[in-house]
Amino acid sequence: MRRRRGWAGRLIALALLAAAIWMGVEIWRWPAVGRLATDRPATTAFIERYRAQQRATGRLGRVAWTWTPYSAISPALKRAVLVGEDIGFFSHHGFALAEMQNALEDALRDRELPRGASTITQQLAKNLWLSPSRNPLRKAREAILTWQLERTLSKRRILELYLNVVEFGPGVYGAGAASQRYFGKAAGDLDESEAAQLAATLPNPSAWYPGATSAAYRRRVASIERRMGRATFLFKQL
Repeated sequence: MRRRRGWAGRLIALALLAAAIWMGVEIWRWPAVGRLATDRPATTAFIERYRAQQRATGRLGRVAWTWTPYSAISPALKRAVLVGEDIGFFSHHGFALAEMQNALEDALRDRELPRGASTITQQLAKNLWLSPSRNPLRKAREAILTWQLERTLSKRRILELYLNVVEFGPGVYGAGAASQRYFGKAAGDLDESEAAQLAATLPNPSAWYPGATSAAYRRRVASIERRMGRATFLFKQL
């Protein structure tokens, strides 16, 4: 009995030591979220993942990525992204339980598959620092980072960061690079149709982007255009 208790005690001690080491590594590697209030990200987890995938196939791993300030991004693109991804962005604190219900209602009204229920802040945390994995540990990290982003940054700064780091087609990141790649113009000059085409890429940027022939992509573009027409209240928030 004493031997068993001794081994049990050692196992518990080892488990606690391992947990302490893991926690220390997590704290050491944890992103400095507050710096994003003034600093631009040098890269993102998703960009580095794309580069690694390209290099693994013998390509150079180049991406198109141009930073564009909030004021230089078309209000039409901001509205298109909000209605497509997170229409309650300005009213929630990073997590929107009602967004799932809204997504289902929009899907039923527009007769299409429901959009994702992750908020823009959650998507930003994932794009900047995490992976597409859905394992519980990754989701826990996402939740903490989402809370930190909402607590540290303004809504407009979060939206500015998001519009500058999300993928708008294979290897094309941010509104500035996407506007030039697909329409040959600055992000501030996008009209509503062009904005809807860009916003429609976000659920599936590897296959959906302006010029793609997918019927599902075209339906999503049309759905976003309809939603933009209904969401007139967004003009005041932007």
